Amino acid sequence: MARAQKKARREGRMIVFIDETGVSTRPHRVRTWAPRGKTPVLRETFGWKSLSIIGALSAGRFLFRIHSGSIKAPQVIDFLKTLIRHTRRPLMVLWDGASIHRAGPVREYIASRGGRIAAESLPPYAPELNPAEYIWSHLKQHGIGNLAVKEVWRLSHHAAASLKRMRRRPRLLRSCFAHAKLLL
Repeated sequence: MARAQKKARREGRMIVFIDETGVSTRPHRVRTWAPRGKTPVLRETFGWKSLSIIGALSAGRFLFRIHSGSIKAPQVIDFLKTLIRHTRRPLMVLWDGASIHRAGPVREYIASRGGRIAAESLPPYAPELNPAEYIWSHLKQHGIGNLAVKEVWRLSHHAAASLKRMRRRPRLLRSCFAHAKLLL
């Protein structure tokens, strides 16, 4: 981590943490309430329709895209293009060692940007070092926790609304870095 941060500082790059997560129409259960003496009941459809979300978190900024199905190399490349459009500085992308990040088309795209994007992998089995993981945790615990929907478009609507609310909360975004024990 320190080596990547030093390299980014030396080259004037903006550090961006990228991660992916999945959500489904099956509710993520969290604490709930019910009248005293009554057991809380969550009704679910037993469907397993899912969405994937890719997000990028930097100091004070959070961008995301929601996709149906799983995220593959073309979606990662499209997201990197979006990141480039939204930033003026060259990027230092820090992400986990997922196979989609190491895929040939993704590596080729990064190489074709003429040094505009540099990518470094986080250590294996260390999700606590990626502050974007804390965004997903907050989404699943507070944003869509106990959400029971039948249609995937409703799930997408609720997840997007929750992520947009988080984007407008700079203290929440900074707290993700604090949880990851990172100083940017």
